[in-house]
Amino acid sequence: MRKEEGRKEERKAYTEVTEDAEFTEKKKNGQERRARLRPLEKERGRIERKVGMAATIRGYEARDFAAIHKLDQACFVPGISYSKWTLQHFLDLDTADCLIAEEGKQLAGFILAESHPPLAHIITLDIAAAHRRKGLGSALLREMEEHFAFQGVQSVLLETAVDNEVAIAFWQRHGYSPEAVLKRYYIGRVDAYEMRKRMAGRSGK
Repeated sequence: MRKEEGRKEERKAYTEVTEDAEFTEKKKNGQERRARLRPLEKERGRIERKVGMAATIRGYEARDFAAIHKLDQACFVPGISYSKWTLQHFLDLDTADCLIAEEGKQLAGFILAESHPPLAHIITLDIAAAHRRKGLGSALLREMEEHFAFQGVQSVLLETAVDNEVAIAFWQRHGYSPEAVLKRYYIGRVDAYEMRKRMAGRSGK
């Protein structure tokens, strides 16, 4: 359930020193762009939303980076999980939006997307193993879809591996349907479904 990006062979040409230096600079620059990652919170006055009894959904902040990178490494195998460089790249996109789910002070999950109305794209949705089957993935998705609707998005795309039955079932429950098969999309050998949801005709504008 994630975008494949930045995993070509040429990435291996970077040394750890070079990658860390670039990451540090991107992180510094990204701290000046946090408002873009939460484009609706200021306009709509929404900073946090409670989910159930314990969880809270809020906008991403730069201090969250280490935790979401660690979670992504835990959720996906090497070659599919994002490097620091790639994850920071996505967060730094002018069109990026990232939401965090917390239980107490602990990161429970996050969703990262980009929008180019009328089209949006879900880059990844990660939920910590200890917090699954509590509705957090659905809650994060609903909140992000509200952001999409507010921006006038009409169609949302995502990718997920064809052999990930749990993920496919999750997306289908939320109205996403396979539209195409992307051959050898993940790590050069695993096919993916491109899935789409056409949003209802509502907008907060």
